[in-house]
Amino acid sequence: VYLSDVSRLPFDSADESNEPWESVFRKSRWFTRGWTLQELIAPASVEFFSKEGELLGNKASLERHICGITGIPVKALRGGSLPDFSVTERMLWAASRETTGKEGMAYSLLGIFDVNMPLIYGEGREKALKRLKEEI
Repeated sequence: VYLSDVSRLPFDSADESNEPWESVFRKSRWFTRGWTLQELIAPASVEFFSKEGELLGNKASLERHICGITGIPVKALRGGSLPDFSVTERMLWAASRETTGKEGMAYSLLGIFDVNMPLIYGEGREKALKRLKEEI
């Protein structure tokens, strides 16, 4: 994962806006996007890179940070079976995330709930979420 808003440049105490990369990592926009939820959970390994292209770490080495940022339990990050987590809990993982399209939030959760349903762009957020809940 390329994090365009995370720099690994050394901390400079003269520049108050320059925070340690771990602090900036926690605030990365990547953790607020709806579609990145499945990109984080599905693969066994995810590597994170700074805007300079330097490796920050992987899903395992940054696990504590990722759990704190997302609220996703370690078991889920480590590949635990998603049906072991309640529907409510999985919905909470997505609650603070955003998508650009109105229907995107519902569609970005299809893999999290192992649901297949037609994508009907233009139906709106509420109808898409209602259909998702019916399929679950």
